[in-house]
Amino acid sequence: MAKQKLDIKIPSVSPEETHRIVRLVDESLKRFHGQIDELEGAIGMYFVGRQMGWRVLVLIHNKRTIKKYEDILGIKIREEFDETGPFTEKSQGYRIAQKLNAFWKAVSGEVSVDHRRDLEKS
Repeated sequence: MAKQKLDIKIPSVSPEETHRIVRLVDESLKRFHGQIDELEGAIGMYFVGRQMGWRVLVLIHNKRTIKKYEDILGIKIREEFDETGPFTEKSQGYRIAQKLNAFWKAVSGEVSVDHRRDLEKS
């Protein structure tokens, strides 16, 4: 099967939004205590979530990890991010779960989705 090239437009970010994001990360760092790799993971999840949406995040992370990262950042992913974003379709797991019409079953693990954490080339 030939892979389809994804034509993804990267949305612009206003100076106000950029400032808000930097402040969120800086404040998270300021109040954080614990293993630095957890902070790094939370910040990485934030930037991935901005472009992929919370649905991809719940597909690739378990509930405990999501909660831990939300606590570190002081956010709720469903309030902070849209369901989907401009890069959602790069997620193999998301596309497969959608084709199976079993997104929440894939999230819960009831339906196994191979390559749920893989991204396609764009």
